[in-house]
Amino acid sequence: MNNISAFLEAYAGLIGSGIIDTLIMLFASTALAYILGLALGVILTVTAPGGLRPHRILNAVLGWIINMGRSIPFIILLVAVMPATRALVNTTTGVLGVIPPLVLSTTPFVARMIEQSLAEVDPAAVEAAISFGASIPRIVVSALLPEALPSIVRGISITLIAVLGYTAIAGAVGAGGLGDIAIRYGYYRYEDNVMFVTVVLMIVLVQIIQSSCNFIANTIDHRK
Repeated sequence: MNNISAFLEAYAGLIGSGIIDTLIMLFASTALAYILGLALGVILTVTAPGGLRPHRILNAVLGWIINMGRSIPFIILLVAVMPATRALVNTTTGVLGVIPPLVLSTTPFVARMIEQSLAEVDPAAVEAAISFGASIPRIVVSALLPEALPSIVRGISITLIAVLGYTAIAGAVGAGGLGDIAIRYGYYRYEDNVMFVTVVLMIVLVQIIQSSCNFIANTIDHRK
């Protein structure tokens, strides 16, 4: 008990701050990435061969750009876009400094997840909307997205967990959060207890994210 009390007295504030920083990086960057990725995923679906408005060149170019973005490891992207990050948010460190590269790295991943979710929609739902004379935006909003929503929610859990891993990597360059604490105290100072606690907290966050998204997806899935 004395050891636990001493640990909490020494590190509770630090770890609490790290959790808050991690959650801000996680949810802010994922939300922005989904705004962009949702638009890209819809465009990929609509312009694909056999889509609502096929456009071979646009679909191919956009797909190539997205694939290129997905192929760059996050740590390399983080360093490569530092000048742009500094110009955008006036810093390359801390929570604010890591959000732009997190969004840039996550958006192509989200776009492909959205595209896959929309591809799973029953064609009958789209055909019914077309038969009523709905416009393409109307079809997307009233048929494609609602039918794909359970799959999209399950994809959010995968994205959040991936971004959580990115935030830990960003700790290597002073981004803050649990990853930064693990590196500064667990690695450089050989504080094994701090490393252990940060790892446990990351595992707990993953379990909460996965369970929550599964529950929401199962709740809104009208097929069950």
